[in-house]
Amino acid sequence: MMDSPCGLDVSLKVMGGKWKPLILYHLQGGPTRFSQVKQRVAGISEKVLIQQLRELVAMNVLIRRDHQCVPPMVDYALTPFGETLVEALRPLCEWGTTNRAHVAATLEAGTTSTSG
Repeated sequence: MMDSPCGLDVSLKVMGGKWKPLILYHLQGGPTRFSQVKQRVAGISEKVLIQQLRELVAMNVLIRRDHQCVPPMVDYALTPFGETLVEALRPLCEWGTTNRAHVAATLEAGTTSTSG
């Protein structure tokens, strides 16, 4: 089996899905508590957030730090490997910001043309 010349398949194995890129974006500022991540990533359920964070920790993208205190306090931070992934995501973030209105208009036009 030959590897693809494009490493996008590898990138998507690490951070694919709807939530992981958003989680990574919101962890850029340094260690972030679970509750802060949940608040910043609008629309994600607690169950899915826990699952996605576990997967990112398992892939060595994030580090999970348990402060061993009462009440429990856990935070997440990017590893150096995770920082390289966030760097790769920044141009995609900029593209989305630049093209937000165009994409919204296209989606809206598609919705109205199929609903009639």
